[in-house]
Amino acid sequence: MYIRNRWVRAAVTASAAGAAIAVATVPATAAPPPFDPPVFLEPAELPPHPASGWYAGPVTAGQPDPLPMCVGDALPSTASYRRYWTEYDTGALQVTVVERSTQRAREFAALLREDLADCARTVMEQYPDITATQKYYGRLDVEEGAHVYGVHTVAEWGASDIGLFSVGRDGRTVTVVQWGQMGTFAHAQVSDFRATTVTAVDKLH
Repeated sequence: MYIRNRWVRAAVTASAAGAAIAVATVPATAAPPPFDPPVFLEPAELPPHPASGWYAGPVTAGQPDPLPMCVGDALPSTASYRRYWTEYDTGALQVTVVERSTQRAREFAALLREDLADCARTVMEQYPDITATQKYYGRLDVEEGAHVYGVHTVAEWGASDIGLFSVGRDGRTVTVVQWGQMGTFAHAQVSDFRATTVTAVDKLH
């Protein structure tokens, strides 16, 4: 079964607690900052798969459906996203949000990191048939910084999935990258995913 189905299933079984983002005060006479559409990852920039190339859908406005595990509830309708998949049980997602100010982007990125830092507990509280564990893989020194997390979920019916997540920011733009496949932490391509995250945040210029 392709990860487009398996990871959708895993995403549907988990959600993060939503929280309000503080709104920065903007003078009524201030002109809105110019909008420069964010650039998304290309398939070849994702962690390499040993037996398949990557494929990508179009960049799409709005929230992805289904929402990604743990961070989905926090994503605004102003988000844009792109899905990726291989011919085997591996898939990925990038979601990007351009905020109205750097302060709002900083607060939004912090909110997403909080959701991911509490991801395993949230999943197990909401879905008792899922056991989840997680790891924090550290901060990446790219633009205003990026953070990488891993989450392993095991369902009572036997499904075992590993996901890697990252949150990064450049100015007023925040991006989330998700990679997932069947397996455990031993199957997580952490080094490759860290490189993918650096590329994703670099492309936010």
